[in-house]
Amino acid sequence: MRHLKSKKKIAMVSAGLICCLALEQPLAVSAAEGTSILQTAGVASILETTLTTEEYKERAQQAQGASWGYTNIGIANVESGNLNVRESPSTDSKLVGKMPKDSACEVVEMLDGWAHITSGEVEGYVSTEFLFTGPEAKIAADDLARTVVLVNTDGLNVRDEANTESAVLTQVPKGEELEYVETLEGWIKVSIDGEEAYVSSDFVTVEERLDTAITMTELLYGQGISDIRVELVEYAKQFLGNPYVWGGTSLTKGADCSGFVLSVFKKFGVHLSHHSGSQAKEGTKISVSDLKPGDLIFYANSSGTINHVAIYIGNGQVIHASSPKTGIKISNYNYRTPIRCVRVLQD
Repeated sequence: MRHLKSKKKIAMVSAGLICCLALEQPLAVSAAEGTSILQTAGVASILETTLTTEEYKERAQQAQGASWGYTNIGIANVESGNLNVRESPSTDSKLVGKMPKDSACEVVEMLDGWAHITSGEVEGYVSTEFLFTGPEAKIAADDLARTVVLVNTDGLNVRDEANTESAVLTQVPKGEELEYVETLEGWIKVSIDGEEAYVSSDFVTVEERLDTAITMTELLYGQGISDIRVELVEYAKQFLGNPYVWGGTSLTKGADCSGFVLSVFKKFGVHLSHHSGSQAKEGTKISVSDLKPGDLIFYANSSGTINHVAIYIGNGQVIHASSPKTGIKISNYNYRTPIRCVRVLQD
């Protein structure tokens, strides 16, 4: 729903920008430069909007300056799911990453129907059919930027309450981003997998950021990983970006952390409980150093009670249904302190 709203807003603001330009100077746009939005914006649609000319001007000026460190920003324009990032400009090329809906990239070069981009740690090519660029991208970014808490120290204590006497929920490594809730005196309230907690403001930075592409570790058959593990991980990654729903088990319409794991493993004939604490007992306990793609990693609250589960996908990453705000996502396996690792695939 937010995507449709954003597209409508982009169309409205683009139309308003045309109106403002027309009032101040002749509008010269060649056929090669015109976009579908510019071509279809008529006088009637401009007059039907609620923004004034001055508001259009202000919004356009804000968009021009809101690049968040990007020189030539692009925004993934997909209705749902993710935009594939490929090694070369071809649909037959190797997949090197995915841009979640509404995530940002730096557009290095525009080719015939493709854009050479960098986003986060990913570099590759995406179809321009599904990418906002130019003014549309800047206006979209203005609406999509979110406030995050960037961890500036290793082993940051995340506490149940906003004081140093409170129990430690988990520890977070340097460079991780936490969901921002609010700023307090000396503390920042954050959310980890939907659970509110607190971190000292001395060791974090609160800033506006746009989502970026996710590195996709490609598991290949015959490289020391069993076929079922390759297939399970690749199957799980198909649902990246889908919604989190408490108590849900639908991989498309919504699942919680244990519901996501339950449904992924059910596809491969493994039946698990719909509870992370129970799932932690339904396999063989292993060490972090023994992890293979397809193994499960569990996380706990400050009392040591397991309250979250993720699937290890290799290369130090997990996929999990994190929270209502982020949905199904990929994280570093130690984005919070793991408490238990379990193997349920006995291959």
